[in-house]
Formats: sequence, structure tokens, C-alpha cells
Amino acid sequence: MKGLFDLVFSVLLIIIFFIPMIVISLIILIFVGRPILFRQVRPGYRGKPFEIMKFRTMNEDRDKDGRLLPDNERLNRVGTFLRKFSLDELPQLFNVLKGDLSFVGPRPLLMEYMPLYNEHQARRHDVKPGITGWTQVNGRNALTWEEKFDLDIWYVDNRSFSLDMRILWMTAVKVLKREGITAEGSATMPKFEGSKTSKES
Repeated sequence: MKGLFDLVFSVLLIIIFFIPMIVISLIILIFVGRPILFRQVRPGYRGKPFEIMKFRTMNEDRDKDGRLLPDNERLNRVGTFLRKFSLDELPQLFNVLKGDLSFVGPRPLLMEYMPLYNEHQARRHDVKPGITGWTQVNGRNALTWEEKFDLDIWYVDNRSFSLDMRILWMTAVKVLKREGITAEGSATMPKFEGSKTSKES
């Protein structure tokens, strides 16, 4: 049922949001520049790599040494607006259509984090990653990494279609309230550098 829902709902939303995605693409092209899409390899189900897609929300400004400036200095007004309403996530509907993502599941993080997970945290890859998840409706980037991972594992152990529907509803409410978009002192979320404890499942 979950797979069928992902397929049907992704096609429906792509049709509904096709024109808005074209408009957003033009706005990014004018005010942010090329490329319009941000593409990055992320770990999927069982850690299998796939390329995730988002609308680009940050420019490529660099310091005098050629290093990219911090996220909060590269995030402009257009990017801030897109993130506030999660509009930057719309291209991920195509990831759902391809089967790389589900609508609900632990968010796919960076490939470089894979060796840093302890046994407990690595279980987040026992299910397909999602556009939204239990973590996102319970604090999102306002949480610590350990809190986020614990919520991800709770979802893995308690997942059901009814829980997915509840999460989708809660996500819509969170987006409208614009809650938990950033971590304190950061434009997004500080990098995960491993946990101080080695909690086991």
C-alpha cells in the first residue's frame, strides 16, 4: 500500500505543482543563477547511493581563498522563502516517482556520515528514506543529532500506513507554521561528527 501510494500521489502532485515548479525555476534562474537544481548523492535504502534533487537555495559566493562562504551568508531572500515553505523540496517528487524516496521515512543525509553511525543509528537505513518523517514533525533541525536519530529509529520500529498518513498531515501543519526549519545559530544544521556515546540497538 505504501509503494502504491507513493507512485500515485507523486504523479498527482507533479501534475498539480508542474506550473509552480516552472515559475520557481525561472525565479531561481533570475535571482540565484544556474544551476537551478541542487543535486547530491545521498544514501538510500540499505545505504544504496542515489542522487537527490532540490531547488537551489544558496549562491556560490566564495572568500578570497576560493572557499565557499558559510551557508547563512550564501542563503538569499529567495532561498529563505523557498525553505520556509519547503518549496525547495518539490523536485524530490521525481525521486519518489523513481523509487529512490518515499513520502515518509528518515531523511537521507550525507554519504560521509555513513561510517560515523553507531549500530543503533545505522538502523535508519532499514527503510526507504523519505521527503518527511517522524523527526521532521517533532522538531526537525531544532533537535540535536542524537534526538533526531532516536526519532528515526522509533519510526523504523513503529512504521505503519496510518502513521505515515498522520506524519503527512502533521508535516502540512508544520510547513504552514514554518517551525523547525533551522538549528539555532545555523542556516541549516551543523555537520554530524559522530556521537560521544556508542548506543546500541
